[in-house]
Amino acid sequence: MKFLDRVKIFLKAGDGGNGCLSFRREKFIEFGGPDGGDGGKGGDVYFEGSSNLNTLVDYRYQQYFKAKRGVNGGSRNCSGAQGEDLILKVPVGTEILDESNQNIIADILAEGQRFLIARGGDGGRGNSKFKSSINQAPRRADKGEPGEEFGVWLQLKLIAEVGLVGLPNAGKSTFLSATTRARPKIADYPFTTLAPQLGVVSVAGSEFILADLPGLISGAHVGRGLGDKFLAHLERCAILIHLIDISQEDTFAAYETIRRELKMYSCCLDKKLEVIALNKLDSLNSKSATTLKKRFEARYKRKAYLISALNPDKNLKRLLLDVLNLRNHCREG
Repeated sequence: MKFLDRVKIFLKAGDGGNGCLSFRREKFIEFGGPDGGDGGKGGDVYFEGSSNLNTLVDYRYQQYFKAKRGVNGGSRNCSGAQGEDLILKVPVGTEILDESNQNIIADILAEGQRFLIARGGDGGRGNSKFKSSINQAPRRADKGEPGEEFGVWLQLKLIAEVGLVGLPNAGKSTFLSATTRARPKIADYPFTTLAPQLGVVSVAGSEFILADLPGLISGAHVGRGLGDKFLAHLERCAILIHLIDISQEDTFAAYETIRRELKMYSCCLDKKLEVIALNKLDSLNSKSATTLKKRFEARYKRKAYLISALNPDKNLKRLLLDVLNLRNHCREG
């Protein structure tokens, strides 16, 4: 199934039904008076969160949605039926933005959460509503009011507690497959991950959701490579695991490139809790890897973990335990 995390759709709430212009006509009743009923209200449009969905692909080929119109009023003071509401299912984590794609209208964060996005028009009044002591036979009935109509943007931000970031080929997909039951595509060329992947990490009897995002390159915040297309998914993550390939020529430049891109995209990403993982330990001898780790920690004043996602060991488990503790601390705070 193709991953789609941003789409524009157009909504139309139901129009109200027209009021009825009618007079009572029965045998032996000479002056029956008005008996036109009111029109029914038009259907509303709602968005509802669904945990069974993880992409907006359902809205790729159909962009126009219209709720049912209210039924017209009838004679004998019969009111028209209300139009059926339209409920659009979206993945949990979907933001609803206005047509300008700038202002957030609603954020669907829970299964079953429902948001009224467009109101149906009220039904028109029948002529029985206009009867008065000076107007015994009104010949007026209102038309139903139109329902609201506009376009909105849907933007999916995956709900994951921990996000994986790094340059292409840093080993993020391998890390995800080693720590969860997810089976992402793994290959020895850049950009094997073309869409976010989710997995559930089980450690010490607890679980947390891990998101693997496509690799970033210099200039990603302005659209280079896969650009900022998927960076928005990191905004919901409390913790970032920064994977760095220690087999490359300049480990420090790799780290600084990603940090710069996160900061340029959003200051909130730059301030998130970060766990640094120096990956591909098996590509260097033990002494060289330990020396690199010490230099890294001395330069950035942050703890780093030497791991191998390809050959998981106790270092990887220790990293996951520390991430779990950070996650628990975030929840308590």
